[in-house]
Amino acid sequence: MKVVTFGEIMLRLKTPENLRIMQSDGFEASYGGAEANVAVSLAMYEDKCAFVSKVPNNPVGMSALSEVRHYGVNTEYMLRGGDRLGIYFFEKGSDIRNTNVVYDRAFSAFSLSQPSEYHWENILEPGDVFYFSGVTPAVSKYVEDTVRSALKYCKENDIQVICDLNYRGKMWSKEQAQVVMRDLMQYVDVCIANDEDFEATLEFMPLMVTYLQVLIRLIRIKKVC
Repeated sequence: MKVVTFGEIMLRLKTPENLRIMQSDGFEASYGGAEANVAVSLAMYEDKCAFVSKVPNNPVGMSALSEVRHYGVNTEYMLRGGDRLGIYFFEKGSDIRNTNVVYDRAFSAFSLSQPSEYHWENILEPGDVFYFSGVTPAVSKYVEDTVRSALKYCKENDIQVICDLNYRGKMWSKEQAQVVMRDLMQYVDVCIANDEDFEATLEFMPLMVTYLQVLIRLIRIKKVC
């Protein structure tokens, strides 16, 4: 049994210390992505896992691939091709200033990859676990279709599916997320999310919030802190 994670790995450019992007004249470079990070974490616990994605066949793409492989993640199913690796700029928050992320991932090798490029019958086996996050189908329509294809294969072949809703408002609207994720949920066995993700992607109000609203109406509380 292995865990297969599917998503985009990107070049992460972080400003030094707590500087804002406009204040910095340099960035600290590393690689990351939701599904790649999960694969690395599992590998560090010595779990058998594989990461599936597509990176350009150039030094930047190969460096990203090597970073994941360095931790013991199986990368034999990775696709190579396309012109660029997605990038995100990371600005760490300070005091009351929130952390900020700026994406530059349009037309990346992964976002333009086609469903027909991924041969799930050669990647997944009965008893495996397939993991993806809500970030992945938000990348592009091509990737959304690839996720759906993978989930259908999992359903037909007794492969457990785990989804972290992981809503990103900078990638798609709540309305777009709800249309796509509601459809994909029929294939999901385990769903991971916080209150905000449930509401944003499934338009589902968590029970604790609902109970609190009822309680407020019943005893006429004017304010909850």
